[in-house]
Amino acid sequence: MGSKNKLKRFKENETFDNVIQPTREEVVSGKFPFKGKWNQEFFKNDNPIVLELGCGKGEYTVGLAQKFPEKNYIGIDVKGARFWRGAKTAVETGMDNVAFVRTQIELIGAIFAENEVDEIWITFPDPQIKYKRTKHRMTNSEFLQLYKKILKENGVVNLKTDSEFMHGYTLGLLHGEGHEVLYANHNVYHNEGSPEEVTSIQTFYENQYLETNKAITFVRFKIK
Repeated sequence: MGSKNKLKRFKENETFDNVIQPTREEVVSGKFPFKGKWNQEFFKNDNPIVLELGCGKGEYTVGLAQKFPEKNYIGIDVKGARFWRGAKTAVETGMDNVAFVRTQIELIGAIFAENEVDEIWITFPDPQIKYKRTKHRMTNSEFLQLYKKILKENGVVNLKTDSEFMHGYTLGLLHGEGHEVLYANHNVYHNEGSPEEVTSIQTFYENQYLETNKAITFVRFKIK
């Protein structure tokens, strides 16, 4: 994407009511205004809150929000030029159950209060295969504890990935740490019984993977 295009998107993001772009300072210092108040202050309803972490273009945030208007969806990514597409679609179609926050995943504990979130989606994260990159892997022990803090007691996490490595690593960790695996599938398009929202919403990259017959995996779990 050219820098002109990026700048245009950044500017447009600033005009969208559904995009929140706090400074790191604001988040780290505990001054983020919606922490613990997403329902009353932002969405103005008591509906469940669902996050998409590392949301990219926001296809899952918007797709799920269209499917389940009785829930609120928040996409989180550090790259605003990426989620511009999802934010614009939500604005153009008048969806009031969608928001996007430009911040780092590591900071979500300062964006959401304990027990504020009902569900988390992680869609096609970088598997960070090299051992040195383990700390950036979005289903490592540290991240799971971060998610557990903001999730309600019965909150669930969904991981959809094209990486067999990430799928296997996550399942191994979940079993090893005694978390509860609710559903696991190593090829969602070739096995019956896959959750409908897993097969009916596809990201831009997922479509490319499917063209090359790459298996798409899925795990749904609870953190103990």
